[in-house]
Amino acid sequence: MVELAGIIILGIMAQWVAWKFKIPAILPLILIGLAVGPVATLFTEDGQKIIEPIWNGESGLFPGESLFYFVSLAIGIILFEGGLTLRKGEILNVGPVIVKLITIAVVVTFIGAGIAAYLIFDLSWQISFLFAALIIVTGPTVITPILRNIPLKKDVSAILKWEGILIDPIGALVAVLVFEFISAGEGREYTATAMVDFGKIVLFGFTFGFTFAHALAFSIRKNIVPHYLMNVFTLASVLGVFVLSDQFAHESGLLAVVVMGMVMGNMKLPNLKELLYFKESLSVLLISILFILLAANMNIQDLYLMFNINALILFAVIVFVIRPLGVFVSSINSSLKFNEKLFISWVGPRGIVAAGIASLFGIKLASQGVEGAEYITPLVFMIVLGTVLLNATTARLFAQLVGVFLKNSSGILIIGASSMPRLIAAYLKKNNRHVVLVDNNGSNINKAREMGIDAIQENVYSDDLLNNIELNDIGYLMAMTSSSEVNQNAIKKFGKHFGENGFFRVVSPEEMQDPERNPKEGLFSQTDDYVKLTNLVRRYPSINEINLNSKEHYEGLIEITKTEGDIIPLFVKNNEGDLSIIPSNSMDVEIDEDYKLVYLGKEIEVSEPSEEVEHEESLKDEEKED
Repeated sequence: MVELAGIIILGIMAQWVAWKFKIPAILPLILIGLAVGPVATLFTEDGQKIIEPIWNGESGLFPGESLFYFVSLAIGIILFEGGLTLRKGEILNVGPVIVKLITIAVVVTFIGAGIAAYLIFDLSWQISFLFAALIIVTGPTVITPILRNIPLKKDVSAILKWEGILIDPIGALVAVLVFEFISAGEGREYTATAMVDFGKIVLFGFTFGFTFAHALAFSIRKNIVPHYLMNVFTLASVLGVFVLSDQFAHESGLLAVVVMGMVMGNMKLPNLKELLYFKESLSVLLISILFILLAANMNIQDLYLMFNINALILFAVIVFVIRPLGVFVSSINSSLKFNEKLFISWVGPRGIVAAGIASLFGIKLASQGVEGAEYITPLVFMIVLGTVLLNATTARLFAQLVGVFLKNSSGILIIGASSMPRLIAAYLKKNNRHVVLVDNNGSNINKAREMGIDAIQENVYSDDLLNNIELNDIGYLMAMTSSSEVNQNAIKKFGKHFGENGFFRVVSPEEMQDPERNPKEGLFSQTDDYVKLTNLVRRYPSINEINLNSKEHYEGLIEITKTEGDIIPLFVKNNEGDLSIIPSNSMDVEIDEDYKLVYLGKEIEVSEPSEEVEHEESLKDEEKED
């Protein structure tokens, strides 16, 4: 009981440490597992592990094959959750480079790593290519923490993010298929019988996954299952499909749940996002337990396999030859610059799916007596630990060395995507500013995207925005929703993270009526709240500019906007085209020659001075000279 409770406590502590120090959770989890497992045998008096996953007659958590069953079911749930995140529409929308990275680069990695493992460790071709299939995946759980605090060009961040998201289930599917192929042989020659067995695995895996995905989706749509039972019913369905498919075709369960997740992820299901949140939380718990157990289950001999000259050579070939080769081949004729390709080549940490499936397959194949199966787990763990450590410690420095590190975070994040924020965002984009709209309203988000504006449908009360590495170039935050509470919460929650150069919000109706309550983060005008801004956009759906002659001229125009209800100041544009946000304390703005005032509303009439006025002003000037 103490060991089991200890694993859960240590696992959650490792997740907290990973969050606190912004590192991939897999790193502290595996290190803790190694510390209480094989490493502990070097220091304990009786040479025993502190945590022994398999019961050996005196101590241990799982008797017989119970650990094997637990790992199988846990990996099945994790893979189902990964499959849910794969959208075919997203693959079509992410761009040709990412599509090539999850196709061409996968083939390059699969063939290259397989040949390298075969030549360096003299493994069989089957085991070599299983190893290669396992190290295809990177995964968002390892990419995101590494890149979260590295300001990068949006295209580079997007490529790394989407590669990690999309390649997770694809890599898992490839690994499962290779494993099923090996299992079908069961140490025999790959005769017609073995190929028939492999065909059964693929057939039943795809059939059960596809069929039960539609059955479960039908149950959710028709409310056959009550809402409060939906999450746990789905969990039970996944476990049921895993076991049932495995009964019809041995080892087909993993394939069935991957397919089931991918099919359901591409259906328009109500409450799918809620289901994803539940599966994500469950996956965090399972991963925390799983990787401490798997690392602790390794023996000291396995560590010796991880740390020898051949393992280092294999690591170097995969990181410094195969990964760059896949990236450069995939980015031929793309808009990526050479230094951007170098950085993407450098950042390729392997993740949780690779380590988890490797351990499962290693245990299974070793129990079947497949030669070389003992190498699978330690070699994959070596690649995972090595790439995570390398990228976590050097990614920021490497970004600076190759010149992809953004020194100035000039992007703008706008909370709210109604007609008024959309109009302002369109103007900002036209003036070469990276702007992103965030709203929980799907209709507003779709309208923004139709205008070619980057938009994210997200609840601002969640933490998901903080993990979005595509927002790494954001340096300004503007909260512009109809809710004063939402605006204030956005400033409080995201101000320091996204507003290093400034964070602002539209004033509330109460602040608008009381000049003394003018907040320091007030946006545009102290006399104009969301309602006045929105109504003005409806009457004058355009943004205008007027040349400024001096600071006095600017201050005079600001006074006009305070008395003229149809004009609201927004930005000041300098002579190089750069925009500065006007705060509600609008006099505190730097003005120079050839600057422009950008404003919303009706056009300000610029009247040319008459000849009589000009004559009077010249006489005054002559009198001053006299």
